[in-house]
Amino acid sequence: QVQLVESGGGLVQAGGSLRLSCAASGRSFSTYAMGWFRLAPGKEREFVAAISPYGGRTSYTDSVKGRFTLTRDNAKGTVYLQMNSLKPEDTGVYYCAARSQFIGSREGEYDYWGQGTQVTVSS
Repeated sequence: QVQLVESGGGLVQAGGSLRLSCAASGRSFSTYAMGWFRLAPGKEREFVAAISPYGGRTSYTDSVKGRFTLTRDNAKGTVYLQMNSLKPEDTGVYYCAARSQFIGSREGEYDYWGQGTQVTVSS
């Protein structure tokens, strides 16, 4: 079992930055690939980024490439999503998720989910 708690969301102006954190409790954090998804008003939840268990591989959706960076600290059991150059279309609830071993970009591939943190980008 893995429990995930997101933090770091908030209100920011377009062009600004936020750093989201996802703290995991439970054993064997370093065996889990971690992902971030977001749910925008009126849309389905979508993949944002993912990182492999030891951080050697990352994957991003096209709309955030070059602006978002996902890292992890296995000693602290935490992943970080650094979001720069934020745009109004980045607004949504951001969810952290975990799955065993391999990076995935589909919701159904993830076994554990956090409660989400709200990110609002004003224009």
